[in-house]
Amino acid sequence: MRSVWMDKLLLALAVTGALFMSNGVGVAATPQTTCKAAANIDKRVNYDFCVSQLLDHHESSEADTWGLAKIAALMGANNAAHAKADIDALLAKPGTGDQMKRLLGQCKGLYDRTFMTFVYAHEELKKRRYASGKEKAAETVALVHQCDEAFVEARVRSPLTKQSADSVQLAIICTAITNLIK
Repeated sequence: MRSVWMDKLLLALAVTGALFMSNGVGVAATPQTTCKAAANIDKRVNYDFCVSQLLDHHESSEADTWGLAKIAALMGANNAAHAKADIDALLAKPGTGDQMKRLLGQCKGLYDRTFMTFVYAHEELKKRRYASGKEKAAETVALVHQCDEAFVEARVRSPLTKQSADSVQLAIICTAITNLIK
């Protein structure tokens, strides 16, 4: 016959085991540890930005590495959507010149494609097509750089430098985390 003490010990072990296994890889799949591992394999990963972006998503505390890669892709799409909203606000701002409107219009189309490409990256990762998901993330970088280059070629200071840097960083993070999946 088991004692009450033994029953409590078994219950505690079961709960601990369930918590450890709930995210598929145990303690190692927190946003903090995943971002640290991602930064260790790709020096371009900004650890603080990675952690803050992943923690902004409501499912990150329950996600395994695969889930965090998908979340990074979704955060990239979210960033692109915010960039499009920022562009709309700039276009509506009184005094915005014709050249700036043309450049912003071009970038709005590029950020629309960036949004969709991050969504495609998420969908590919969801299907566990990791190589294709990473290719889609890389495509977002090229799209954002096209926007940046349009401003450089026009010799106009871009009002979208933060959005651009964040998009590139999210693509890098998405790829690095995907590379961690075993």
